Amino acid sequence: MKETVPVWEKYTLTVEEAAAYFNIGEGRLRTLINENQEAKYILWKSTRPNIKRKLFENYIDSISMI
Repeated sequence: MKETVPVWEKYTLTVEEAAAYFNIGEGRLRTLINENQEAKYILWKSTRPNIKRKLFENYIDSISMI
């Protein structure tokens, strides 16, 4: 049986998980990724982006509108 790690304990999140966790639409999150492909909060697995949870939290804390 595979154990699952709670989202709030994961180091990286899929776009779908990040959208739900941060209460941001998937489309808006994908736009952010496409506009900032070299951002430190993105980890690329081949062509699939994953969001580094804590770094993205810091990014969100530093802006006033998303």
